[in-house]
Amino acid sequence: MTQEQQQTKESAPTGRDSPQRRSIKSFVLRQSHMTPAQQRAIDQLWPQFGVDFQAAPLDLNSVFQRAQAKILEIGFGMGTATAEIAARLPEKDFLAIDVHGPGVGNLLKLIQERELTNIRVMRHDAVEVVEHMLADASLDGIHIFFPDPWHKKRHHKRRLIQAPFVAKLLPKLKSSGYIHLATDWEEYARQMLDVLQGFTELTNSAADFATTPDYRPETKFEARGKRLGHGVWDLVFIKK
Repeated sequence: MTQEQQQTKESAPTGRDSPQRRSIKSFVLRQSHMTPAQQRAIDQLWPQFGVDFQAAPLDLNSVFQRAQAKILEIGFGMGTATAEIAARLPEKDFLAIDVHGPGVGNLLKLIQERELTNIRVMRHDAVEVVEHMLADASLDGIHIFFPDPWHKKRHHKRRLIQAPFVAKLLPKLKSSGYIHLATDWEEYARQMLDVLQGFTELTNSAADFATTPDYRPETKFEARGKRLGHGVWDLVFIKK
């Protein structure tokens, strides 16, 4: 499956890396073309909507200039779904993280076009942001939609949704906060389910997979997959 709009990814460790030196990464860097409009959006809108990485805790209420529910989105692709979700949930604030330059520019462009005020954008490895910038119990929700499934079995170790990464995320969630995952790769969906079920501090909102929440729009990629007979699996787990 080609993840054209995607989402969070892990970098592949090189053969020279020892197991001790390997670390979780939330992305794979890819060469892609930045359009003039996307670059212009970065140049003009980053001071207002961009957040630079810092190895120190971030005061999210100060960043958004209000004390509303805060949602972390890891891997927003081209940002279309992110912008739609933010428009549907204006009472919530979204910190959206990706490393894909054209996607960052496109999301900033969408923020301007749709006059959204409840999104802030970061272009950095989400793992480092989680580790260094987010205080414990600072998030009301976490969205990770369509992360790279790394289809081949020998590459499964590169998948983002594994116990070590979830263990980093959970302290950042408030009690009653949620983690919402989605994938169109069934085998990965079952791995996700197994990983989340392994944490006693999480409760599944459904018997296994959840009905897609109203706030998550169907992407063009997703709609095309459904027309071809592909499934989509959502998981929504709540922190106790």
